[in-house]
Amino acid sequence: MSARVGCGALTLMLLSSACTSGESAGAAPGVVVGSKAFTESVILGEVMAGAFASTGARVEHRRQLGGSLVLWNALLADEIDAYVEYTGTLGEEIFGGRVATDLAALRQAVTAEGLRISAPLGFANTYAIGMLRQVADALGIETISDLASYPELQLGFSEGFMQRQDAWPGLRARYSLPHRDVRGLNHDLAYRALEAGELEVTDLYSTDAEIRHYDLRILTDDRDYFPDYRAVILYRAELESWPAVVDVIERLQGSIDTASMVEMNAASQIERQPETDVANRFLQRQLGVAADRVAAGFGDRLWDNTLDHLGLVIVSLAAAILVALPLGMLASRRPRLGRFVLSATGILQTIPSLALLVFLIPPLGIGAPPAIVALFLYSLLPIVRNTATGLTSIPRGLLESADALGLPRGARLWRVELPLASRPILAGIKTAAVINVGTATLGALIGAGGYGQPILAGIRLNNTALILEGAIPAAVLALFVQGAFDLLERLIVPRGLRL
Repeated sequence: MSARVGCGALTLMLLSSACTSGESAGAAPGVVVGSKAFTESVILGEVMAGAFASTGARVEHRRQLGGSLVLWNALLADEIDAYVEYTGTLGEEIFGGRVATDLAALRQAVTAEGLRISAPLGFANTYAIGMLRQVADALGIETISDLASYPELQLGFSEGFMQRQDAWPGLRARYSLPHRDVRGLNHDLAYRALEAGELEVTDLYSTDAEIRHYDLRILTDDRDYFPDYRAVILYRAELESWPAVVDVIERLQGSIDTASMVEMNAASQIERQPETDVANRFLQRQLGVAADRVAAGFGDRLWDNTLDHLGLVIVSLAAAILVALPLGMLASRRPRLGRFVLSATGILQTIPSLALLVFLIPPLGIGAPPAIVALFLYSLLPIVRNTATGLTSIPRGLLESADALGLPRGARLWRVELPLASRPILAGIKTAAVINVGTATLGALIGAGGYGQPILAGIRLNNTALILEGAIPAAVLALFVQGAFDLLERLIVPRGLRL
């Protein structure tokens, strides 16, 4: 069972040592619930979290962590203890089509991985293809096969649907669809693109509240391509040592019908009610559970996100300074080696940030560690380059004067070279810090928290206020960092170099 429950991943690493991991004998269990980056998954994560909390368990919900493979690997790595998955996704994406999507086969497969699977929760959220009803009526399109006659239609699918073998690649082959210029975009943005006329066809989840809201037609899967996607709970076998938690999982089985799931999705996505409140009402109505989880207020969210964001930036920047300054000094002393160092740090800068985060998840897990390492790597180039440039641009006559005074090599470095190069060095560190403030928002994609958390939620819920809740503080923090380094320059850079 995860020992991370109750520990604010990064902030406490910096500002507190009071967080304890592990569980003492007889203590309430600590359970970490995960959810994917779409509204239904977040709601179901809150349902599980509230139900587990009603047993006295200490619960943490790590929201919108990404796609199925991220959650699956986090479960295997003991980063989370439970999350809601779908049978079709398990069979086709997680097990690559090697396992049938019936419950018996899936139970055998997940048990071999040290995991457990519940019975279905009661509803299926099947992939579907949809269009605005008025557009479909005008073209006479009712089935997916009909799309083959309209190669000019603009298709746009969620990024996960574009890549999964049980989604667009296989669908295109099964139906011999001629469309090639297909866009990938965020699932929630696709609905707005349909409404604006920028897309004609997109992928849907059959329980999406937006289907009714935007008056969409679900095209008939006339070749029975999509498998059954029944919602189930995947959880670690260690949870079986706590009967009350297992009892909650059993009570959730069969408790959520399709109408209830659509209603909860609509309450959150359309009416913009907090997922925690939506989940609490369901638990009280359906299971008689007096869930007391409370959605965090604006002030609490801002404080927590600020601490997490500062932690990501400060830890990564401090590590980068400790590594990049010696590398910059080495590059200035040995030009050939310096070219290699600058090339290597430059190549790191070209790796897309999302790709780098995904690459770092297997060795480091989810949360703060991979985000810190990614920010550290991105910080190296400006500091190394400016340090090397500052040291090599010192007039040779000044260095010869230092040698004439009999200063040892180390003393010359600390008393002459670094002070003279302090301005470009600080400029490099400032550049790295400002870049980190912006890039750290992506850490929310893997559960690292920070200002990216409300930005992602705002995009998912089409809520501008939530987006600004993360974007404005990030911009303010970047300006603060800029000002702080300007002040630091006045304190550190010799006065003669500032004139």
